[in-house]
Amino acid sequence: MKPDYSICVTCKGSRRLCGLEFCPHIQKLSYQLEAAPEMRQEVFGPSPPNVFVGHYNYPVVNWGPMVSLGQNSDTPGDWYGLDYGEVIRQRSMLVRGSRPQHVKTRERLVLEAQDAVMSLKSVDMEVRFSKKPVFNMSFSGVLQPMGAVAPLDRMRVADNPTIPRKVDSVVGEGLKAEQAMRELSSKGYENYYLMKLLTAGILGAPDDRKLVPTRWGITATDDMLAKGAMERIRDYKELGEFTVFSNEYLHNHFEILLMPGSWEYEGFEAWAPGTVWTQGASSYKIVEEREPFEGRTKYADKQGGGYYAARYGVCEGLDGMKRQARAIVFREIYEGYMLPMGVWVIRETVKKAFEKGGKKFASRDEALADVFSRLRVPMRKYLEESFFLRQRRLTDF
Repeated sequence: MKPDYSICVTCKGSRRLCGLEFCPHIQKLSYQLEAAPEMRQEVFGPSPPNVFVGHYNYPVVNWGPMVSLGQNSDTPGDWYGLDYGEVIRQRSMLVRGSRPQHVKTRERLVLEAQDAVMSLKSVDMEVRFSKKPVFNMSFSGVLQPMGAVAPLDRMRVADNPTIPRKVDSVVGEGLKAEQAMRELSSKGYENYYLMKLLTAGILGAPDDRKLVPTRWGITATDDMLAKGAMERIRDYKELGEFTVFSNEYLHNHFEILLMPGSWEYEGFEAWAPGTVWTQGASSYKIVEEREPFEGRTKYADKQGGGYYAARYGVCEGLDGMKRQARAIVFREIYEGYMLPMGVWVIRETVKKAFEKGGKKFASRDEALADVFSRLRVPMRKYLEESFFLRQRRLTDF
């Protein structure tokens, strides 16, 4: 975010001239004052079991535990419904240890961190940093907001992690990472827990295990779990009617259109002028990605991790319905989305759209009329970019 300081001087945090729901400058100072007394070189206490793995200079990366300075959740699924400020506050109370390491290391610190990550409950951790952490907030389109960081000196897990017997068994069997994920997912373990296992280098054949950069691990988890769901979806009965799901959270508006037919997927992102990625733009910027019944092999670089997070949410929804369909996701990102929160926003908003339930329509035109009664971008703009919407089938009438 590059703030317009002429606006800031006029506003002084009180008039919200930038369009945000809160003043980033005042909030940053507030979080800094809240976290400052807890910033110390040695930390001991219960902490959400998680590690962060960087991707720069791969395969020698910076990694380290995420250490809690207070009572907070490190699971994005728990954050849905919170406003910007509260999400950032949750993350501001985590300190990220950092230590350079080759991704295939078997160093004791890594092995101990892996035991902690497999725990379903918080674990008591004793962590010493080389120097006192310094508060700073960083934001990413893929990752959750990050707070303070400090060089990791040493770490010790001070109690017994609560490791589920099934997880211990799957890890012990040495299944390939994708196979292990599908097995654990089928037993009810959620996406975020599985992503932690993958990132910490716990999954896979023993000789192949390695730390996985967190941003890569997030997208890989969404991709692998969605592909597992797709295998089931392709065998389900086709949806019998046009169905629309709708939801909005943190200035991200979603309309999900399911049409009768064999599984296909198309996703749109329409960015309003003035968002974090469209400073200076004069009109909406639309990007489109899609895949056929058989799936795709090329990375969706126009939408990146957002494509896989939305697709996973749709696959999870269809899997729960025990139906297959042609799916189109319209995501409009409005001016208030000035601070990127990570792709968990996409994943959770799509998930909650299915949980709210959909509206059924007899024809495609009726369904589209309902969809575009809530979207800001005119239908013709999407038609110009769409592959699926330009196709007409007998089932559309």
